[in-house]
Amino acid sequence: MHKISAALCVLIAFFVIAGCSSEQELRHMQDSRFMLDTFCTITIFYPDDAEMQAKAARVIEEAFLLILHYEQLFSISVEGSDIWRINHAGGAPTEVSAETVAILEAGIAFGSISEGKFDITVGRLTRLWDFSGHSGVPGQADLAQAIKSVGYQGIVIEGNTVTLENPETWLDLGGIAKGFILDSLSEFMRKQGVRAAVIDLGGDVAVVGERAAGRLWRIGVRHPFGAQHGLFGVIEIPEAASITSGIYERQFEQGGISYHHILNPRTGMPATSDIVSATVVTNSALAGDALTSAVMQAGSGRAVELLLSFPEIIGALLVLYNGEIIEVGDIAFEGV
Repeated sequence: MHKISAALCVLIAFFVIAGCSSEQELRHMQDSRFMLDTFCTITIFYPDDAEMQAKAARVIEEAFLLILHYEQLFSISVEGSDIWRINHAGGAPTEVSAETVAILEAGIAFGSISEGKFDITVGRLTRLWDFSGHSGVPGQADLAQAIKSVGYQGIVIEGNTVTLENPETWLDLGGIAKGFILDSLSEFMRKQGVRAAVIDLGGDVAVVGERAAGRLWRIGVRHPFGAQHGLFGVIEIPEAASITSGIYERQFEQGGISYHHILNPRTGMPATSDIVSATVVTNSALAGDALTSAVMQAGSGRAVELLLSFPEIIGALLVLYNGEIIEVGDIAFEGV
């Protein structure tokens, strides 16, 4: 899983979190660990009580164990993961967990909805591009061979068994896994009775509960044209997730041309559209994760139509190459 995004930062006034004098002041506990090829940070807010403090520590630890569990199922590079075993099965049927079946079914659905702009069978393509080590643009022959292996329609699921019709196909859940995990962690937090929490998986953020009675969470959106951690503006969201995808996240330059990590499954090359950054506020982080990748390729005209067709999407913020900002749905954006 390598859709690394440092696009968002949670702007929480930790010491004024209570909001009303009649409310009990909340304390917070936070821990960060490098997982999913990025930094994952979990923050829990709790009443100033020793028992609640101990509970917060326990829940945070269990949440990180849950992230590890999913990483060991969904990673393309962790040997023995469900995805690794499917990719190395040479087309043979592979028995996997119920969670893997669920995320694969979602990936297939979003592949169909996006008309192939989002495709979880791009594993051969993503392995060719090295946006971390900057090994350069892959050769045309290698790209052509990898493109032949792409096609979500060739994923066959029967019960808990997965078969790839094309034995050369490789799955890569980097464009959807963090959304799935955010939804799972949010549900876990609610079941544990957590009053308020922030889950940040490399910039894809889910918030649970209220930061204070009647007050929205404030999320900072990274500037797509500015310094690496500069802010473009702030959005206010309810209990929901905020997912951002942008061409600035991972890229390299070769021969005076900039190449970014959002690949077109049909061409194998970085996608081209008028959108430089897309932020989606959603009740389904999984849907937001898949759709941000799709709309980055679709272009602003088709993107708006696509986003509005999903009831899970609360709103979206699209930033175009020309600097224009398009607000979709119910989103409260404040520029800085």
